[in-house]
Amino acid sequence: MPRIDFTLNGRATQADAEPATLLIDLLRGPLGLTGTHTGCDTAQCGCCTVLLDGESVKSCSLLALQVRGRSVTTVEGLAREDGTLHPVQEAFIACHGLQCGYCTPGMLMTATCLLNKVPDPSEDQIAEALEGNLCRCTGYVNIVASVRHAAAAMARGAE
Repeated sequence: MPRIDFTLNGRATQADAEPATLLIDLLRGPLGLTGTHTGCDTAQCGCCTVLLDGESVKSCSLLALQVRGRSVTTVEGLAREDGTLHPVQEAFIACHGLQCGYCTPGMLMTATCLLNKVPDPSEDQIAEALEGNLCRCTGYVNIVASVRHAAAAMARGAE
């Protein structure tokens, strides 16, 4: 079984995976990081979104072997080691950007990627960035408000 050396949530990580193992299965299985959710298994819903070298990717459509030598951040990696939540996480709480929570990890990761690239996005930019993430509960109004709130907090230095 091939060994994969990569950075996971800021820490050097080694894992063994069969060549056909998907990243989502490696994360949720042997690595025990169940915050990344399995939804559609066809890269349509976005709840499995993680950051790969800072870019949002759908982990259900990526082979685990493709992360060799790269950096992966999951929703568990957003908060600081002391438990302080990331501004995007805080904003989703403050603005009620979640209901059932199933899509939330993917939304958080996609929003984080957007805000790292575009610190003060317009509502259209937020909507465009989130279009690959489906929510069946909120209608997106509070999700967009959460991203705007996070942008403002990050601009104030709440990172």
